[in-house]
Amino acid sequence: MKAKTDIKRTVHKYDPPDSLSSVGMTMPKHLSIADAAHPFKLECGAKLTEVDVEYETYGELSEGKDNVILICHALSGDAHVAGWDAAAKGHPERKWRLTHPGWWDAVIGPGKPIDTERFFVICANVLGSCYGTTGPASIEPATGKPYGLRFPKVTVGDWVVMEKTLLERLGITRLYAVIGGSLGGQQALEWALRYPRVLGKCIIMASGPKLSAQGLGFNAVARNAIMRDVNFANGDYYSNKKGPDNGLAVARMLAHITYLSGKGMDFKFGRERLDKQEDKRQGFEAEFSVESYLNHQSKSFVERFDADSYLYITRAMDYYDAASAWGDGDLRKACRRLHAELMVVSFSSDWLYPPAEAREFVNAILAENKPVTYVEIQSESGHDAFLVDTVPVGRLLRAYLLAPGINRRSGAIV
Repeated sequence: MKAKTDIKRTVHKYDPPDSLSSVGMTMPKHLSIADAAHPFKLECGAKLTEVDVEYETYGELSEGKDNVILICHALSGDAHVAGWDAAAKGHPERKWRLTHPGWWDAVIGPGKPIDTERFFVICANVLGSCYGTTGPASIEPATGKPYGLRFPKVTVGDWVVMEKTLLERLGITRLYAVIGGSLGGQQALEWALRYPRVLGKCIIMASGPKLSAQGLGFNAVARNAIMRDVNFANGDYYSNKKGPDNGLAVARMLAHITYLSGKGMDFKFGRERLDKQEDKRQGFEAEFSVESYLNHQSKSFVERFDADSYLYITRAMDYYDAASAWGDGDLRKACRRLHAELMVVSFSSDWLYPPAEAREFVNAILAENKPVTYVEIQSESGHDAFLVDTVPVGRLLRAYLLAPGINRRSGAIV
C-alpha cells in the first residue's frame, strides 16, 4: 500500500520534565554483555572481552513482556531518545542535554505517538559509540589505554547482535516493533532479516538496504577530513592537548549539508549576509548566514562527539548491504527472509535515501508477497525530515503501531 502526505513542518516545543506528556528525568543504564570467558564475537573475526552497553528505557514492561519497542538511533544519535538527562550535569560531553530533551522526544512519551503508557521503549548506544557503549575511546584491557584505531571494525550486524544480547539479558525475547531512521533504519531492517520471527512490526524511515555510491563518497570525504587533521595522531589523540577538532568540524559541515535539502536551505538561509552592506568584504571568514549556521553546528558537534567514533560508525554505514548479506547480491532473495510487517517511509527531498530507491526496495518486498506499507512524505526538510517533521511522522507511527497486525505464521493478531 502506498500513500502520500503533504503536511507542513511543525517546530516542536520542548515538553519540560514535569509535563504530563514527558517521560521526565531519565538516567542512563549500563550492562556488561561480555567478559574474558564469554567474549563478544564480531563479524570481522575479532573478539571483545569487555563490552558495556549504555541504554535507556521508558514506560513499563508488561507482564507478558509483549509490549517492547526497540528504537535504533542514527549516526550522531544516542540512547537518550526521550526525556531529560538527569546525568548530564557535570559531564562536559553531555552538557548540551541540559537544554535539550532526547532526540525523538516529540514522538515518545505518555500519550505521544509512541505511547509510553502502552509500550515499553528501549534504546541502546551502538558499539563504537562515544556515549557510554564500548568504543574507540574506551580502555583496551591489554594496554590500559584507549583503543583508538586498535578498536576492531564493527558492522550494523554487530550492533543488532549486541542489541539482541542486551534484550535477552533483560529477559526480553519478543519485540512488538523495531523502529529506526537513517542508520537506525539499517539496523531495523537488519533486525527483520537476522531475527525474522522475533519482531512483529518493523518501521524503516529515511533508509534502505544500502547506501548509494554518492553517500559512500560523502562519508569518504568526511573521514579524510578527520584523518588528515594535523592533530589526528593516527587515532591516538586522547591524551594530547588537542584532537582532530578541525577535521571533525569539516566532516560535520559536509554531513549536515547532506541532511538538508536545496529548497529547505534556500528557504532558511537564501543568500542572506551577516553584514547587510555587501560592499564590505571581510576576507574568507563567514559572510553568509548559511556559513554561520554550519560553523555553529560543527562547533557544537565537536564538543559532544568523538572523531574515532565518527570513523567507525560511518564505515559501518558504508558496509551495510542487505542484498549481499542475506541474498547473495539479490535483494528479492534477501526479502524472502522477512516475516515481520514492514512500513517503509521516504521523504521527497531526501537525497541520501531518495524515494526512488525506497520504491525499489518496496517492490522487492512485494515481489516476494511480504506485507509492507509504503509512505512517501512531501517535505523540504531533506534527510533529517524523520527527526524534524514530527507531526506527519508521529501520525504515521501512531496509526501503524496501533493497527492490528497479522502474524503470518500463526494467523494471530499481534
